Amino acid sequence: MEINKKIEKAKKGDQIAFTFILDHYWNEVYGFMLKRTENETDAEDITIETFSKAFDKISTYNSEFQFNTWLIAIAKNVHIDLLRKKKSNLFVEITEEQDRQAQNIADTTPSAEDELITEQNLSRLLQFIKELKPHYQEVIQLRYFQELSYQEIATKIDEPISNVKIKLLRAKKLLAEIIQQKR
Repeated sequence: MEINKKIEKAKKGDQIAFTFILDHYWNEVYGFMLKRTENETDAEDITIETFSKAFDKISTYNSEFQFNTWLIAIAKNVHIDLLRKKKSNLFVEITEEQDRQAQNIADTTPSAEDELITEQNLSRLLQFIKELKPHYQEVIQLRYFQELSYQEIATKIDEPISNVKIKLLRAKKLLAEIIQQKR
């Protein structure tokens, strides 16, 4: 019952609800994709892309169906897209106007969470960050130490902004767990 309330809040743009949903379903989607891909990196990338797409399209979710079933369907489609992309590495031309529109949509202002992390004890924080997987270390480094915007990070690592946001959200969650374990 609680998850249905969180989904409704997420439909209204509640970031805390998005975080709850990500935490609640991450292991299920990741585990499913790990079995399918037998590759941790691909499974994690697909899971990140799945949540990114789900959060972008959450208003289309039909509550007559189980939310996890909806997420798994998205994950399957993302996996199929990844396989197709690997097969046909086609270059898609993006016009300058499309690029400008995408950059206008991006949220480049640091959140309160962003500012709080930069105020943490730097040397201890760096040690905790080193315990993260390299791709999480990279987005943390780019966002909080090089102070790049989401758009700049997306450009640098050649991924969509939504993936950058999900990776950062996931990296911060894992970092919080590491810090909590070390206390």
